[in-house]
Amino acid sequence: MPSSRRSRRRPWSDEHVPLDVDRATGGRRSESGPDGDWTVQRTRGSEKAYSCPGCRQTIPPRTTHVVAWASDGIFGAESALADRRHWHTACWEARGRRR
Repeated sequence: MPSSRRSRRRPWSDEHVPLDVDRATGGRRSESGPDGDWTVQRTRGSEKAYSCPGCRQTIPPRTTHVVAWASDGIFGAESALADRRHWHTACWEARGRRR
């Protein structure tokens, strides 16, 4: 039997706040493209510099960027995660136009 006790977190008169899926998943999402299926996560950056595979330029420390890895790695999920790459956001979004 369901309880009729009122929620203390959200009063009955308040509007329902939709779930922020990006925040709930830590910014991680799945993407499909001509180059395969990818798990993609935005990051706020770290203290380390990375080399972007799209433009081969440095992603400076503390720069917001994208981390991506194959969702369907040949050698399994752990191997695919170990092979993740850090991309400039614009380079990741333009990867389909590069050759």
